[in-house]
Amino acid sequence: MSRYRPPRPRSSPYITPEGEARMRAELHELWHVERPLVTQEVSDAAKQGDRSENAEYIYGKKRLRQIDSRVRFLTKRLESLQVVATLPDDQSRIFFGAWVRVVDEDETPRVMRLVGPDEFDLDPRYISIDSPMARALLKKTIDDEVRVQTPAGENEYWVTHVSYQSPPQGEA
Repeated sequence: MSRYRPPRPRSSPYITPEGEARMRAELHELWHVERPLVTQEVSDAAKQGDRSENAEYIYGKKRLRQIDSRVRFLTKRLESLQVVATLPDDQSRIFFGAWVRVVDEDETPRVMRLVGPDEFDLDPRYISIDSPMARALLKKTIDDEVRVQTPAGENEYWVTHVSYQSPPQGEA
């Protein structure tokens, strides 16, 4: 079995200022707090003697590799990201960073925010700008109908609110 992993699909290079701050905080935490701590633990474990059966040493080295891998990823990714801090000229339309409320055919409301692919899993209301739902919502306005193709079939939604400041009231 090979260790080859296909590259991640190319994703949008956009991120909100909040998402960038979270990624930078994670990078700082890993590099300046966690890595020195694990390095000291590995050093202490190495002083205990036989490293081949030393679980603390083996686990510590593995954890260091994981930290270094994540640090490399975050550093590279932060260099390639474009922070979208300005509001669009037409705030009645849906663009990156918008809070949107839609209702489906059963009148069930759903609130979501269109964010970058690096931050959509931080909050259940965040959806990636690369997702089918977000692509269908782009450039729509209030009262527009949105059709989204899902594995279960086509779903219809109607846009009821667009905001760039805070989530709309009446969240579901």
